[in-house]
Amino acid sequence: MRIGVPKEIKVHEYRVGLTPGSVREFVQRGHSVLVETEAGAGIGATDQDYISAGAIIVTAEDAFSADLIVKVKEPQPEEWTRLCEEQILFTYLHLASDRKQTEGLLASGVTAIAYETITDVRGGLPLLSPMSEVAGRLSIQAAAVSLEKHSGGQGLLLGGVPGVPSGRVVVLGGGVVGTHAAKIAVGLGAEVTVLDRSLARLRELDDLFGGRVRTCYSTADALEAEAAQADALIGAVLVPGASAPKLITRELLRRMKLGSVLVDVAIDQGGCAETSRATTHANPTYVEEGVVHYCVANMPGAVPKTSTAALNNATLPVGLSLAEKGLGALADPHVAAGLNVHRGTLTSQPVGESLGIGWTAFDAGSVK
Repeated sequence: MRIGVPKEIKVHEYRVGLTPGSVREFVQRGHSVLVETEAGAGIGATDQDYISAGAIIVTAEDAFSADLIVKVKEPQPEEWTRLCEEQILFTYLHLASDRKQTEGLLASGVTAIAYETITDVRGGLPLLSPMSEVAGRLSIQAAAVSLEKHSGGQGLLLGGVPGVPSGRVVVLGGGVVGTHAAKIAVGLGAEVTVLDRSLARLRELDDLFGGRVRTCYSTADALEAEAAQADALIGAVLVPGASAPKLITRELLRRMKLGSVLVDVAIDQGGCAETSRATTHANPTYVEEGVVHYCVANMPGAVPKTSTAALNNATLPVGLSLAEKGLGALADPHVAAGLNVHRGTLTSQPVGESLGIGWTAFDAGSVK
């Protein structure tokens, strides 16, 4: 099969779909890999590095002519028109908050498989988890910088110093993002509270952190009380494949401290705050109701060397399966869970319900 690796064009997106090491794995199995020139520049991988791994360096047009296109971020409008019915697109999509992209992919006829909805035998999201780990850790770095006075924050050091209280971090959601956010916040010396609606998960977090993190069952009252005391509020809520619930209302923000920070890691899925709107690394923050909002939709793109390597570790087995079997790889129900669009049909129920678009469940037996 011909594998295409375009250069990412989203603002300040430096990751790349395949590392040279991953390219070598495809080539060793007899596949041709077409890598757009300078696609790996953001991770320090030169065209010669890809050539040495067995890739062919091509233009963007040629990369998009391949049978299987491997990307990192959702295709941008100018990329939708390059896709066609006979192709498979393998990347992050986050369609539930993006009607235009959904309509563009449906019109192209492409088969689009989303990293973020592929499952595993444990019920996890193995291709989303690596970037959730990165985003969770980055969320505290972002909060710390946003709390600085020149960034519009209240001028607070999260870890404090001897004789001066530490900042308070409230993490909404105890999943992968929330756990890694709590880990970094604790490491900085902040006071940390994690809210979640799973008692089992709260028990796990209590054991994991040995009591260094406060755990709290998430109710409207609890969220209001914790947010009012927070210096940094981390939105780490996830409903797989669907839009994030708007748990942080404008009224709740008005009760927060002036110069406090909201880092909405759920922004890829529309955000968990009523006031959230996607920003970029070029202009990452804005202020609403006196609260600094950090809502960058591709946070891991800021650390491309780390995040590309972590992502490839997770995506490579599925990518190789798609290259070997084509649509036959969808016979695996875990891979099929990643299918969002197939030849003009929306196949994801959460996306359909979020956008009000009709959907049809995919029948693996229909693949020829």
